[in-house]
Amino acid sequence: MRQLIPAATMAAKTTEEYGSLEVELATILPMAWPAVRRTDGKITVGLQAGYPGGDLSRGLGQAIRTAASLEPGTPITTVTLDEDAPRLQDVLDLSGDFAIQVQDTFEFWLDPSAERTDEIEQAIAQANDSIMTTRAVEGLPHAYWVDAGPKEHLRWVLDADEDRVIDAVTRLHARRESGIGEGTKYVGSFRAEGLAIPVWDLPTGFGVEGVEKEAEAFRARFEEALDSTEPLTALERRARGGIVARQVTLR
Repeated sequence: MRQLIPAATMAAKTTEEYGSLEVELATILPMAWPAVRRTDGKITVGLQAGYPGGDLSRGLGQAIRTAASLEPGTPITTVTLDEDAPRLQDVLDLSGDFAIQVQDTFEFWLDPSAERTDEIEQAIAQANDSIMTTRAVEGLPHAYWVDAGPKEHLRWVLDADEDRVIDAVTRLHARRESGIGEGTKYVGSFRAEGLAIPVWDLPTGFGVEGVEKEAEAFRARFEEALDSTEPLTALERRARGGIVARQVTLR
């Protein structure tokens, strides 16, 4: 949500210590606000906002704690860390499922009962124009199909050691099995928030349905390669250099 998805939300709740308040984690808010106390009392936090101190967890925790003290309908335009700023995992009730809800528009910025002025409508319309259509892929957890205009992509967020991910891609690439389906191509990977994210180009019109059709078979062979502890062959070692060269770090 912080690096890849244009518009998404995630429901959460603070612990009893922090008031058992409803919290919505969102990709981004108007004016890149860190947070807002909505008119219904819910707190919405923008993950893509700027936070000080180099500790994102404390920045988000501070934003929630500050928003909780505000009157409904008040945004936080900047975050200043207190010495005792809590970390996000200390503020939130971690028993939630934290499911990501990909959104087609930024309508979630508004309370349903809020007045829709011309200025608000224009701001949402402008923000919506920046959205690349994104869909979660059934059968590939934390994988997202993206319509990037002239191309379609698959981006798969993996909670695995980066070297293991690169080795897995390498093993499949050397066997000409690194594609998801006909006409698809592995093109590189992102590093973001400590996670490895392989990326594939897809033919125009492939769609999320095309990915889902291949998901079970592709996931099986990728996870088999990911679990392999066999040393790379000479052919695989040669292929690995090209795979490593296609990594990009997102900041």
